Amino acid sequence: MAALSIRDLDDSVREKLRLRAARHGRSMEAEIRLILTKAATEDEHPGTDLFSALTHRFAQLGGVELEPPARTTPPRAADFGEQ
Repeated sequence: MAALSIRDLDDSVREKLRLRAARHGRSMEAEIRLILTKAATEDEHPGTDLFSALTHRFAQLGGVELEPPARTTPPRAADFGEQ
């Protein structure tokens, strides 16, 4: 496996990583390894739009069924004429 050295890392970032690792019960090295692995393997374009994200979030709370409102006026054609 490869080894990496990170230079000029701000002390506050190092401390935050140390605290995060402690919260998760891991060494700093294991925590950083996990962070880098997730960042390198996640899909660059997950395709989750706002609606999908909200649907997923509310599904965890029991879900919500919403009916779209009925249209009261017929759709009209777009006017691309010059003004």
